[in-house]
Amino acid sequence: MTIEVVNESDVEVDVDALGAQARFVLDRLRIHPQAELSVVLVDEAAMTDLHVRWMDEPGPTDVLSFPMDELRQPQDDEEPEPGMLGDVVICPQVADRQAAGAGHSRDDELALLLTHGILHLLGYDHAEPDEYAEMFGLQARLLAEWVAHAGRPR
Repeated sequence: MTIEVVNESDVEVDVDALGAQARFVLDRLRIHPQAELSVVLVDEAAMTDLHVRWMDEPGPTDVLSFPMDELRQPQDDEEPEPGMLGDVVICPQVADRQAAGAGHSRDDELALLLTHGILHLLGYDHAEPDEYAEMFGLQARLLAEWVAHAGRPR
């Protein structure tokens, strides 16, 4: 599996930890070992530009996902398909504010945003109540498994 994590922001971020978490999440979701993922951390100006250009919404946001090959999580009886997942773009400055508001660390917020972004790449959404329940339930499970695996306290 090819996972590239690039920090283009001015915020110090543990890119190795984000790469390890991305690999863990993709393994748990049974994504093909030849799949490719890019994670980019950008500053607020760059995120604002992306948010306006692609979502037609003002200001920066926390995470955006740009799927490439529209890969999906395989069913239990299906084999995973190779391909390019796409890009997850995260803004650490927005993550800082959200972490403070939620009462947890920036690392915990970045872990949440990364997982959330990966799920969007795989076609999960939260526009409808049933979609919301499925996506956020899976997100919570994956985050709990990651924390247990990585041995990090929450």
